[in-house]
This record gives sequence, structure tokens and C-alpha cells, in this order.
Amino acid sequence: MLARVRSGALMGIDAVVVECEVDMALGLPYFNVVGLPEGAVRESKVRVVSALKNTGFELPQKRVTVNLAPADLRKDGVAFELPIALGVLAAARLLEDSAMGRYLFGGELSLDGSLKPIKGVLPLAVAARDKGFDGVMVPVANAAEAALVEGLTVFPVASLRDAVDHLKGERLIPPFRRGSPSAATSGQGAGADMADVRGQPELKLALELAAAGGHNLLMCGPPGSGKTMLARRLPSILPAMTFSESLEVTKVYSVLGLLNESHALVQERPFRAPHHTLSDAGLVGGGPTARPGELSLAHHGVLFLDELPEFRRNVLEVLRQPLEEGVIHLARANQNLSYPCRVMLVAAMNPCPCGYFNVPGHTCTCPEHRVFDYHARVSGPLLDRVDITLQTRPVEYHHLAREQPQESTSRHHRERVEAARQRQRERYAAEAQVHCNAQLPSHLLRRHCVLSPRAERMLELAVRHHGLSARAHDRLLKLALTRADLEGHGRIEETDMQLAIDCRALDRRGWLHSNTHGGAPPSRTGGGSRGVASFPPRQPLRAPAETPQRDEGASSRDDAASCAGGVGVPL
Repeated sequence: MLARVRSGALMGIDAVVVECEVDMALGLPYFNVVGLPEGAVRESKVRVVSALKNTGFELPQKRVTVNLAPADLRKDGVAFELPIALGVLAAARLLEDSAMGRYLFGGELSLDGSLKPIKGVLPLAVAARDKGFDGVMVPVANAAEAALVEGLTVFPVASLRDAVDHLKGERLIPPFRRGSPSAATSGQGAGADMADVRGQPELKLALELAAAGGHNLLMCGPPGSGKTMLARRLPSILPAMTFSESLEVTKVYSVLGLLNESHALVQERPFRAPHHTLSDAGLVGGGPTARPGELSLAHHGVLFLDELPEFRRNVLEVLRQPLEEGVIHLARANQNLSYPCRVMLVAAMNPCPCGYFNVPGHTCTCPEHRVFDYHARVSGPLLDRVDITLQTRPVEYHHLAREQPQESTSRHHRERVEAARQRQRERYAAEAQVHCNAQLPSHLLRRHCVLSPRAERMLELAVRHHGLSARAHDRLLKLALTRADLEGHGRIEETDMQLAIDCRALDRRGWLHSNTHGGAPPSRTGGGSRGVASFPPRQPLRAPAETPQRDEGASSRDDAASCAGGVGVPL
């Protein structure tokens, strides 16, 4: 007799419905599993046979063949053991398979017949709803996770005997009732607040700007200046996730088995801070099973890379495309997978190996070539994808000596960020896949970015004399638009553009040369790399009040003179 039971196989963060076909025929007793099974699936036949015997079922001595269709799809994991066991009982005429056609099954069997939790239950439940199944039968520990899908009946199963009795109608399992979901901790530390950071008001405003628009951020400064402390408090000022965003993040954590019965839904924005010994597969995903990496675990949250130059070059370079597209594509010999990775990249680094290059009150002990080599570890194309680059300074003593410091709290910053994000949601209501300024595609920039004449002139001068790329031009517009949203402007004003330029327009090699040799920066005609840190500028760039007609050569000479000392204003 042939029996069919449906289950699911993971493909990235989605599930594909798999038919478990069980055939029982005359012949020497043998149990075979076909259909491209991996190691754990091939071993499942031993656990299934032991679980059936220890549950009290006597199987006939026949040849059992289990086919997992589609046969060309790789089957991995232990979720097929419950459907295989039920299919064997149906093929042995110990269970009617008509009742099993309405459900999707998944679960790992112990040798005594009890069910253990499995990975990827949320994608399995989504596939069951999309394919028109009435419900799913999953282990008790995974029931809360499956119940996140609306319009689907979830039956929590404790053992193989309970599943059989329910399908026979002898002892029905009550459907799982979802209560109010509890938030899973994201790892940034309980009670982290911006008020804990003494001083550094400019950096707090920069973090607020990054959070309001979802911009990438790089902090460069000496040890002990608060870079890591500020970065770990960034999630406390980010806006709350919507339910759809929470569901996307939860699917990634479900595939990796990082959820539990008490925390079935991730409601706080993730904060991931991997060590600098991380491999490229650990960052973007991969390995034998092509599992998600740290980049996908930080989806809709913050990826913090501390000691940025200490990461291996190949690890940093794989960040380029995912930061632009918000998705990572993994192409392997037998499958192509895609994982979401819409993240805010926050990085921190020292100005030199010893940490005190160009820091007032300290002497740098590094040779000049080591300073250049240290900065060269981070490529210009990667820095071009960072919107805000800032220098941190040592905290002054009077900030540390205060008994009751009057520092702005995370609640204060979060209210301003929420107001700016609300303006962005209203602006992009008709745009699909655009939720904040950092996600705004290039072809929509000029539609939503309205500049004052002086702001337009200031942007033109910055692009012309700092050799900014087209990507840098677009990011300047997005950053200025975020500043306008924070201040409630209807259009981008001069002060908004001035701050955006100050956050990213200095030339990296030019800054290093000017501080090591004490001379003027080298020529920018070659389109050098972007600035690592936005140090205090010598001359702010301001658009002229009037722009009379004159020849192009005179215009270039005058504009170059106005930009000679750098651009921008302090935060």
C-alpha cells in the first residue's frame, strides 16, 4: 500500500512542501529513504523504527521505501521523522491517510516516541497557509512560533502516540491559542541608555541622525572615547519594528533554531557585534548547509563591527553588494539561496595602530608608513557606502566629575527619531520597499529631495571639488533629507546640506598627508578614497549669495579657493 504525508524542506528562509511517499511491499525487511536526503535524514529511519516499536506499534516484516518528492531538492534536517512515521503506519494499514491530507507535519522523534523541537517551523507554517492546508502539527515547543501565522490551525504534539490518536479521532488535541507575544532579547544589554554616556553631544546627535534615516556610520577615535558604548546604545533610540518586520527577522532566527517557546517572536531590533576573527561565510552566510550569517541575523537592526581594520580584507569586501541591495545571494553547486540583510552598518576604528594619531594631549608612536597601511586596510569603495564618518575625542574631565550629569536620554532621542520616521512613512506611502531615507533608490531622489537654491549650489561645489562619486552624491542628498526630517523642514536648507557634507566629504589620503607632513593634501583629480573621519574643518563651505555670470576658469579658481580648507560645520 502507498501512503502520502506532507512536510516541508527549507530553502533559505522559505519552505517548500515535500511529499513523503511510503511504499510497503513484500520482500526482505529493509528500510530505505530516497529523494536526495542528507545525513540526518538518512539516519532518521533508525529513529523512526525504534520510536514505532517503543510506542507499541508492530510493523509487518516487509520492504519499506520512503521517497521524498521533489527528488531533486536536497532534504536536510530532522523535521521529516514525524511524517515518515505516520506514513509508515498508513502504509501498514494501521492508520487512515485521508485525515492526513489536510495538514503539514514536522517533528523530530526520540527513541521513546516523544517529539523534540525542530528548526524552521515558522517558514513551514507560512508554506502551509500559502498552499491552502488547514493546519500544521508540530512539537509543543514550536507551537507558539507556528501560531504567529494568521488563519492557520496549530496542533501542538507531544508524542507520536498523541498524533496517531488525534488523526484516528480517539483523543483530539486542542488547537494552540496564541497569547500576546513576548519580545526576544536582541543582545544589546538591558537598561542601556544614552544618559549613561558622559559628554560627546556631537556623537549623540550623529547617532540620532543615523537612526532617523537608517544610515551607515563610522566612528574613528582613540581608545576609551566611547565608540563601543555609544554603538551598543543605538538600538535604544531606533523606532519600534512593525509586525511584518518582526516576522521577517523571526524567520531568519527560526531557520537557525534560535527561538524558544517563551520568546517566539523577535520584537526588538537585532544588534549583532561579531568578533574581528569572523570569516566571510560567517558574516554573509554559507558553509555546508548555506545557513544565514551575521549580516542576515542583523536584518532590520544594527551590525556593529568593532576594530574595523582588524577584520580580514576579504571579509570586509563582501559587504559591498549586500549594503546596497539589502539581500545576499549565495550561489552553490546544487542550490541558489537568498537571505535578507537590510541592516545599519555601524563601525568603529582607531586612527592608528597605537590609537593616538592626531589626538590632542597624546603622542602617536606609530611610524608614518604604519598609519597609512592601517587606513589602507579599509578600502575606498567600502567607505563610499558609509554615510557618516566622525571622529571621537577623549571625554573631558568636567563631564566625568559631575555628580548628576544632565545627559539626554534615549527616550528623548527616540521621540525625535520616531517623528522623523513618521514623516518618511508618509512621504513613501506609495513607494514599495522604501521605508526610510537610506532605502530611497536613485531614480526617486530628485522627486522627494527638494533643495533650496543655496543648498543646491553647496552640493554642486562639494561634488566638483572633492571628486565625489555618483553614489556619494546620492548619499549626501539622503543624509541632508534626514536632517530636514529631524528639524521638520519642508525642503533641504543650507544648514542641512552643510551638515551632510561635513559628515563625509573629506579626502582620506589628503587628510592623512596633511596631518603627517603638515602640508597641503595631494591632488584629488585622481578621485581618491573618501574620508575616514570628519575632523574639525578649517573653512566651512557656504554657497555665495549671488552667482553672477563669469567664465568657467574664473569660477573654478574662486570655488577652489573657497573649498581649500575643507567643508562643513561642527555637529
